[in-house]
Amino acid sequence: MADVHACPQCGSDNTYPDGDNYVCAECAHEWPTSGDAGDSDLPVKDSNGQRLAAGDTVVVIKDLKVRGSSIPLKQGTVIKNIRLVDGDADHIEGHSDKIKGLVLKTCFLKKA
Repeated sequence: MADVHACPQCGSDNTYPDGDNYVCAECAHEWPTSGDAGDSDLPVKDSNGQRLAAGDTVVVIKDLKVRGSSIPLKQGTVIKNIRLVDGDADHIEGHSDKIKGLVLKTCFLKKA
């Protein structure tokens, strides 16, 4: 191994890569190989290719059926103050005026 990464929990140099994580052989702590766990390498983009960030406002571009609800999301519905889903560049979380707790695919949204 060219790069030895010390365990951030116990400081041991007895670590090894396992898929997308490093594993400490002594304390069994796992951490991602790509730096910080909260940082996503993939940018979240809307249907037009514009970058989305937490707190943005988006608009639904087509009528969508919502699972668990009899109320559909109509084209033009505004979703304010979105949240990004960790590790998933294809989904966002948000609320409409009538439906709370939505998880939407970014391909059906455009930045307002």
